[in-house]
Amino acid sequence: MYIKETFQKVLNASRKLNLLEEGKINEVLRALADAAEAGTEKILVANQKDLDRMDPKDPKYDRLKLTPERINGIAADIRNVATLPSPLGRILMETNRPNGLKISKVSVPFGVIGIIYESRPNVTFDVFSLCLKSGNACVLKGGSDAIDSNTAIVEIIHSVLEKFEINTDILALLPAGREATAELLNAQGFVDLIIPRGSQGLINYVRENATIPVIETGAGICHTYFDEFGDLEKGRAIVTNAKIRRVSVCNALDCLVIHSSRLPELSYITEELAKSNVVIYADERAKAAIKGNYPVDLLQSATDESFGTEFLDYKMAIKTVDSLDEALDHIAEYSSKHSEAIISKNPENITRFRKLVDASSVYSNASTAFTDGAQFGLGAEIGISTQKLHARGPMALEELTSYKWIIEGDGQTRP
Repeated sequence: MYIKETFQKVLNASRKLNLLEEGKINEVLRALADAAEAGTEKILVANQKDLDRMDPKDPKYDRLKLTPERINGIAADIRNVATLPSPLGRILMETNRPNGLKISKVSVPFGVIGIIYESRPNVTFDVFSLCLKSGNACVLKGGSDAIDSNTAIVEIIHSVLEKFEINTDILALLPAGREATAELLNAQGFVDLIIPRGSQGLINYVRENATIPVIETGAGICHTYFDEFGDLEKGRAIVTNAKIRRVSVCNALDCLVIHSSRLPELSYITEELAKSNVVIYADERAKAAIKGNYPVDLLQSATDESFGTEFLDYKMAIKTVDSLDEALDHIAEYSSKHSEAIISKNPENITRFRKLVDASSVYSNASTAFTDGAQFGLGAEIGISTQKLHARGPMALEELTSYKWIIEGDGQTRP
């Protein structure tokens, strides 16, 4: 009953949210960025309580951890959202009919958006800033492993809303536990859209159990194909960055697909990975190529489970192929349709790769680590969609809107 009352309050608050002027919204966001920085100590104290309950070796630990630098980055993203043009009220199409009716297709908020996420308290700030800018209220369901961090962040957001005399019910944080998740997934009539952010297991659970629309985001099984025509130095740097920049995020490299002609250079390509203690699951040819040059305790034989796995850790698979088409077939079989890359100086191979790879973000000669709303110039992101309906890739303000038809008449009736 408590949770359904919460949904009703959020729904009621959402109806007036679209009346807020853009200038005031931007003012709130700037104030929130200041409050986030001013509340750094409070956030970090709460975050440490969450961290104390998690094994530092858990891949989610890095996602959960907040630092002063990360909070400053979050504040910068919020300020960036404030500078972006409003996605609301855009005329998407306009026509004047022979009968005198003027018909316009205009962008509007979804209304209430539910977010289910794991171990990433920064999402709380990101989601709220994007939802406020796009005129949406939001219901958040974070994991129990980040409950203290999320609670502290929501308290800071609510304090800013109170300062501007805005109904705090436009943001609700549900309690930890599966009961609240089940209620959210079945909140028909209250919540317009669910966006899960987390593991493939979480996404599958939401898709299979939700009775309201879902946009799948988060799971990233990312490949980089090192073509026979790839630049060695650039490719080495790309592979290193994509794998070890931040292993716990969805755009990190999981599988290096390498043309057999490049196997003599594989030891050099993976040299920096060894320094970071990356465990490699290599197929027979790749393992033979680097055996003796890669730490024996970090080199293992690949199994069927090595491919199609999102490691979120210092681990990576290597698959050897004899052609671009073989690489494309491997990626098609194991991709989660998140981010895929090719390293090549051959324009025809790059074009073929771009056309045939089915993913939300397709790279040539760059690291998949760039798949991010801020890096794409979208401000913060609410998630990275791996499906095709409505939204694909980094989702930001535009993807948080729907549209309505506005029809202006002067007494017309239909015969």
